[in-house]
Amino acid sequence: MTENAVTPGAAPILRLRGVGRRFGGLDAVSDVDLDVGPGERRAILGPNGAGKTTLFNVISGDMPATAGTIEFLGEDVGQIPASGRSKRGMGRTYQKSRLFLGLSVEDNLYLAVLGNQTGHLRPFRRSRDGDIRERARELAGAVGLQGKCDALVGSMSHGEQRQLEVAMARAGDPKLMLLDEPASGLSRGERVALTDLLLELDPSITLILIEHDMDVALRVANRVTMMHDGRKIVEGTPDEIRANDLVHELYLGGRVAGAEEDGA
Repeated sequence: MTENAVTPGAAPILRLRGVGRRFGGLDAVSDVDLDVGPGERRAILGPNGAGKTTLFNVISGDMPATAGTIEFLGEDVGQIPASGRSKRGMGRTYQKSRLFLGLSVEDNLYLAVLGNQTGHLRPFRRSRDGDIRERARELAGAVGLQGKCDALVGSMSHGEQRQLEVAMARAGDPKLMLLDEPASGLSRGERVALTDLLLELDPSITLILIEHDMDVALRVANRVTMMHDGRKIVEGTPDEIRANDLVHELYLGGRVAGAEEDGA
């Protein structure tokens, strides 16, 4: 488990109250309250269909909440689109890669930095492009890809592509990073390397990750939220989660008494 600690008494960097997301008659996320402190490492766990990625989409602004409020850095961001939340300091990765496989590592990071700074791409060069290129190379180095700047992303291993996604999420100097299953599809060695990368992340950056690999999640996190059928059902430290019978039942495919009537 990471040793990062939240400053006692600090106001949450992210606060959710009664957050829900409904698709027709389906409650994908229902009545979620969540407080995440600055510098915290929070893992969100749960079986498939628990509502984890939908919750991320609502937090990041990729889709609007249908109920509740979302505050980021003390500001209600519920009506602010994803681009606006990114400019305020949210960075995120996705389950499915959004990398440009035909471009180099440096070009991918250049576009990520440029997009965060200007909100759009441009077909011509400016004098400050050199600074953006330098920032791209710094980001590559921060995730262990300093020797891969010229490599085509499509030729890289899956683990290296995940490292690049983390670097791209950092392109806007985020205060909060949302990582959606960063260890998905990785080999054992790649998972270890990714875990080490997350443990070395700047402690001033708050991290929330969705992860099916409990070994990765519980090593990185200092606080864990468990979801089932769109609802938050358990919250605690990694040690408390490891010892929780309900968590073991869920990961063995059991049902939660009462949850199936309340959730989707």
